[in-house]
Amino acid sequence: MISTSLRPGSFSERLGMSFVEGARDAGHDVEFASLKGKPLRFCTGCVRCQTTKRCMLNDSAPAIVEKIRLCDAVVWVTPVYYYSMSGQMKVLIDRSNPLYVSDYNLKDVYILATCADESPDAIDGVVKGVQGWVDCLPGTRIAGTLCATGLPVDKDIGDTGFLEEAYRMGKSL
Repeated sequence: MISTSLRPGSFSERLGMSFVEGARDAGHDVEFASLKGKPLRFCTGCVRCQTTKRCMLNDSAPAIVEKIRLCDAVVWVTPVYYYSMSGQMKVLIDRSNPLYVSDYNLKDVYILATCADESPDAIDGVVKGVQGWVDCLPGTRIAGTLCATGLPVDKDIGDTGFLEEAYRMGKSL
């Protein structure tokens, strides 16, 4: 699981932790990674990773991408910003370019998102962006999405059913 919110104790991080708890209770080995405090540089488009199978930029991304390569499923957790994913999530997706030329285990991708908007359609931009990534990884699919809507900063995600829904989604892996 990759939490892309940079805010400590954020709604999306709490949503992700509920998913992790459910997946662990179902017997899965789950690693929770947060991008908080991790340096991530923008992809420069050098495409050297297409021959080396590793990004040439020296920061946190290559190690995270290697973990994605080895896992069966990845869960992206993001707040919805302007009807799209967080910037740091997009940067990491761009930096995962070495996956395209590698032998990866990844089969299932899940998206968990939180937003203030009430509409379930608020996640559509996130899904579209992740689908573009998934389309470049044959044999990989978006296996599930959850958008916790109607969460302005003065509300508590614990007062909704979203944490339980994320737990059940994780438990059903």
